Amino acid sequence: MKDASLEMNNAWVKYGSYFILIVLIQGLVVNNIEMSMYVNPMIYPVMIMMLPFEFNILLTMLVAFVLGISVDAFSNTFGLNASAAMVIGYLRPTILNIIKPRDGYDPSLLPSIQDMGKLWFLTYASVLLFIHHIWFFIIEILRFDQIGHILLKTIFSLVLSLFLIVIFQYIFYKPSKK
Repeated sequence: MKDASLEMNNAWVKYGSYFILIVLIQGLVVNNIEMSMYVNPMIYPVMIMMLPFEFNILLTMLVAFVLGISVDAFSNTFGLNASAAMVIGYLRPTILNIIKPRDGYDPSLLPSIQDMGKLWFLTYASVLLFIHHIWFFIIEILRFDQIGHILLKTIFSLVLSLFLIVIFQYIFYKPSKK
């Protein structure tokens, strides 16, 4: 019983550390990358993506909100990141269900590139990032006559965000113990 409690505390400390690290990297580094008007990389959605498979949707939504509002504080975007983060937090269980392996998910694994494989992770991350980015840019621009601009920003930002998230995966996440 004591070991399970200690392991749970360690998991919360680990996730809390990742949370702070991701918010700081997004706010202090990634937000300052200006390549063109069509590229706005965002790595903070990885925090929502990396929550355990069986994580409660209400807790996921709470994490998404706090994460998004924290990034909004650095970005002066007044809830835009919180809104996009909550959308993917809400849709995450549905996406996980759609791309579920035949035998289901092993609860001892994380939705990481190391545990689930490159193809699975790239599919998972691309779908969630596309939803996140399209929501973000539609709300940011809020003009449907600019749909071409919105799609270009979504695609170019998605490619760079996905690249940075994959690098982040290899640096910070190790395969789970099976």
